[in-house]
Amino acid sequence: MRRPGAYLHGTSAGEQARLALLNRLVNPGSLAELRIRQGASILEVGSGLGDFAREMAARAGPRGRVLGIERSARQLRAARRRPPARGAEVAEVEFRRGDALALPLRAGEWSSFDLVHARFLLEHLHRPLAAVRLMVRAARAGGGIVLEDDDHDVLRLHPALPAFARLWRAYMRSFRVLGNDPLIGRKLPELLARAGAVPVRNNWVFFGSCAGDPRFPSFLENLEGVLAGARDILLFHRLLSASEVHDGIEALRSWAERPDASLFYAIAWAEGLRPR
Repeated sequence: MRRPGAYLHGTSAGEQARLALLNRLVNPGSLAELRIRQGASILEVGSGLGDFAREMAARAGPRGRVLGIERSARQLRAARRRPPARGAEVAEVEFRRGDALALPLRAGEWSSFDLVHARFLLEHLHRPLAAVRLMVRAARAGGGIVLEDDDHDVLRLHPALPAFARLWRAYMRSFRVLGNDPLIGRKLPELLARAGAVPVRNNWVFFGSCAGDPRFPSFLENLEGVLAGARDILLFHRLLSASEVHDGIEALRSWAERPDASLFYAIAWAEGLRPR
């Protein structure tokens, strides 16, 4: 069973497919908030499959640079195999293996990045503040540190689903079993401040859909994949029985057939600046 501070969902082929889908759904909203300038030097902590790093590279242009740091060797291999972002005018992209709590930066790279970014990372760390402190240290004076993460309590499905709600509450408890925080999204400006940055902006990146949206099945596929990836943890720690997990997922599938089904969720987003 996974150790404290471990990534809840693992790195199976199924999880990699879900992450690729998640990137397709969420990347446009995240990019719109980042306001990446041409020529920017960017550090992506927890780069996963590298899809978002490559999209940031397309925004930074040929004079820019993107360095992605990823702990999982399997994810790193997949990132290096994936195609580059569309268009020839993209920044240099490098993927490097390393841990968010021990960033593998060279001496000249510390205090050099225009933007340091992490998404869906801090919720899976046992010591998130330590990671944010390193991110602040990696940014240049006046550079930006952007954190995007989940606050799982904001999920709303309508019409309500009691069986699914029980499953979702157990899913949130599974984070705590691993020493992680399912509500870290609301704490992002606090983390920036405690890490030595000056929080300057916070927002939500909307992540929802309804039955008439052509993307609605993809949102449901991602949600079901999230829960499937947590099933072993839920059962091992007796947070729910196998029948309760099954009932929650079946309720979600039946609900998805309703013409009035709607899913409301948002990713917490916060930006800080390293003091000059």
